[in-house]
Amino acid sequence: MTRELDTGTPDLLARVEGHVGVITFNRPDRRNALSDAMYHGFGAVLPELAADPEVRVVMVTGNGGAFCAGGDVKGMHDSHTGGGARDGQPEGLEDRIAYLRRRQRMVSLALHEFPKPVVAAVPGAAAGAGLSICLAADVRIAAERALFVTAFANVGASGDFGGSWFLTQLVGQAKAKQLYFTSPRLTATDAQDLGIVNEILPDDGFDAAALEWCHDLAGRAPIAMRYMKENLNRAVNVDLATALDAEANNMIRTMSTADHKEAAAAFVEKRSPNFVGE
Repeated sequence: MTRELDTGTPDLLARVEGHVGVITFNRPDRRNALSDAMYHGFGAVLPELAADPEVRVVMVTGNGGAFCAGGDVKGMHDSHTGGGARDGQPEGLEDRIAYLRRRQRMVSLALHEFPKPVVAAVPGAAAGAGLSICLAADVRIAAERALFVTAFANVGASGDFGGSWFLTQLVGQAKAKQLYFTSPRLTATDAQDLGIVNEILPDDGFDAAALEWCHDLAGRAPIAMRYMKENLNRAVNVDLATALDAEANNMIRTMSTADHKEAAAAFVEKRSPNFVGE
């Protein structure tokens, strides 16, 4: 059963299918380039999905064969030649910096800190800030035709939405610098070899296969996955002693759940566990 959610804009669609929340970039005529309305859409729908006990996994994807082309370069050019800011954006330098900081937190930080697994399903190109948002997900699955490009060097910009941070965590500093400075077009296989993409699925039927992949993930113990994500996010910023203390706390909490008891019983009885999130 599918339940549609209101993001406040047709630029960003959202729905719930079973235990999976699906967020879809929806500007196919612009290869899903970002719009101000999209940021507000994320700000509206992510808290709703986080609070919904039925939602265990969130999938972010794009319509029309692309994931997200990043910033709307045509819109940027129009604002430069028109002598004013784009709709909804401030004109002063400091105000523009504050504006971008807020938008980055509404999207990239919110996805990274989202209390449930986030999967980026990439049907085509993920470029610039679109790649950054893709990297903010916990897992990336890509169609065979997918392309990945940092793109910022090509438009004389330094990068935003956390791409420099996420990419450094995934591929190391030297490779991240190369990818930012030279902006090569990476195929899905290239990206998988670098550790950016977790799994590649066939082009034909990609949308359905990606959703099924997320449904399989949603069948696992949701409380345990929430604490796993918390542990793994923390690991890049703390020392071992702090990580161990936090792991002990979360391990005992998860082993006190009904889901853990069900999994132990299922192991003994040689059957698949039925996780209910309690």
